[in-house]
Amino acid sequence: MMPEENKVQWVYSSRNNQELEERYDQWASEYEADLTRDFDYLGPPRAAELLARHAPKDSRILDAGAGTGLVGQILAGQGYGNLTAMDLSQGMLEESRNKNVYRELHQMVMGEPLDFPTGAFDAVISVGVLTVGHAPAGSLDELVRVTRPGGHIVFTLRPDVYETGGFKEKHAALEAAGKWQLVETTEQFQTLPKGEPDVYHQVWVYRVG
Repeated sequence: MMPEENKVQWVYSSRNNQELEERYDQWASEYEADLTRDFDYLGPPRAAELLARHAPKDSRILDAGAGTGLVGQILAGQGYGNLTAMDLSQGMLEESRNKNVYRELHQMVMGEPLDFPTGAFDAVISVGVLTVGHAPAGSLDELVRVTRPGGHIVFTLRPDVYETGGFKEKHAALEAAGKWQLVETTEQFQTLPKGEPDVYHQVWVYRVG
C-alpha cells in the first residue's frame, strides 16, 4: 500500500526492479503533483537547461527514466520535437503519453541492454534515475552506446552516491577507455528543497566518443 507521506523514500526502498515498477505504477497518477507541489522538484529544469547548451533543437533525444514526462514537457517547451521516452513503469509512461510531447515511448529497464540501435540518439538526458536501487553505475554503458559519437549525455547524480555507489569508478573507466569526456558539471543544489532539504544533486554533462 502506498503511504500518504515519504513516498520518495518508499519508492527508493524497493527491493528489486519488480517492486520498483509496481510502486511507480501505484504512484504514477499523483507523482507529478506530489513532486512539484510538495517537494518543489528542481532536477528537471536544471538538467534541461544544461542540455539546451549542447544539443540543437532538432536533436534526437532519449529521456531515460522519463517518469511522467516532466523533462520532456520542459524540452518541448524549449522547441525540442524529436523526443523518445523510456521508463521501467508502464503507469508512468501512460502519464508521459498524455503530455503528447514524445514521438515514441518504450518500457525498458536501466541497467539492462536497451533495445535501441548503437548511436540512435544525439543526446540522452536522465534525471533522478541514476542511483543505487534504481539505475546502477553500469547503466551508463548502454547510455553511451546509444548516443552517437560527439553527442551528449546529461544526468543528475547525488554527490554521496557518486562517491559510494560505483559511479566515480565508472566515470573514470569510461573516460580512460575513450568512451566519453567531461564537458561540465554544476555545483551541488537542493533537488527537493521543500520536502527533502537534505537531498542534493549535481548535473553532469559528458560528450561521447
